[in-house]
Amino acid sequence: MSAISICRPEFLGSVRYGYRNLKFHKNVASWSMKMDSKSPQTVKEDISIQISTPLLLPKSKPSTPNELRFNRPPPGDQDLVHKKRLEFGQFVAREAVLDEELWTAAWLRAESHWENRKNERYVDSFKRKFAEQEFNAIKRRCSGLGQSCTCIVTVSKEQKHIKRTVIKSVVATLDMSLRHLMHGETFPGEREKSHVCSINKEIPNKYAYVSNLCVSKAARRQGVASNMLKFAVETARSSGIEQVYVHVHRNNTPARLLYEKIGFEVVEIASSQLLEEQTYLLCINTRKLDNAYWC
Repeated sequence: MSAISICRPEFLGSVRYGYRNLKFHKNVASWSMKMDSKSPQTVKEDISIQISTPLLLPKSKPSTPNELRFNRPPPGDQDLVHKKRLEFGQFVAREAVLDEELWTAAWLRAESHWENRKNERYVDSFKRKFAEQEFNAIKRRCSGLGQSCTCIVTVSKEQKHIKRTVIKSVVATLDMSLRHLMHGETFPGEREKSHVCSINKEIPNKYAYVSNLCVSKAARRQGVASNMLKFAVETARSSGIEQVYVHVHRNNTPARLLYEKIGFEVVEIASSQLLEEQTYLLCINTRKLDNAYWC
């Protein structure tokens, strides 16, 4: 497994955006990237989520034959030799490979969804229900026949003499899906031209879509969100995808600045259509990326 030494970008903050139905294909490759963790961090905006309550284990059985084992260790480097990964600082971004990692990703999203309503009654029960539903939804999206969806996580690196369980290892997550533009569409979801509901599967009309990005409070200001996004973009590029899209709320300026720093640009022709939703559609063209993108 080869290692590429690249510069670590500055971090603007972690961000979460809404929940959408996603599809992605699991990719298997044998490349790895390592980043220098010594570069300065100049922006200290904190928009990460805070896990204020202990992670609650699911009451119902998981949608797999085996029970979830939350005291199991995370996969070792030897178990991931054929998996794409991006190393930076004390973290590694990669595809989730265990059901326990998917559950922890679902719990992070539950915390993010309920973070501004911590004082509501039964909030823990609501979060548990949300996490269980999201866990099963992730499983369906990622394992469905012919589907193209993956759950990407950022985990703490292995350290000698430090033993972590899998639920203590995952610090961030996002989803990425591969989709096709409908006939007549120039951007995802364009209403005016998508009267014919058929898919154009030509390569130029295939795109990737990123959503559900959230980072735990303990991992903020360490480049987690920006590097996980870069990992997703590079994964899409290595699969031959030219365009990666993401939505962001118009009032979430730190999130938009983060995406723009990575290289995303607002799709201006989509702005009027998304005015009612108060969101922007952003896109990055992977063909324009070169080695300087990683510095």
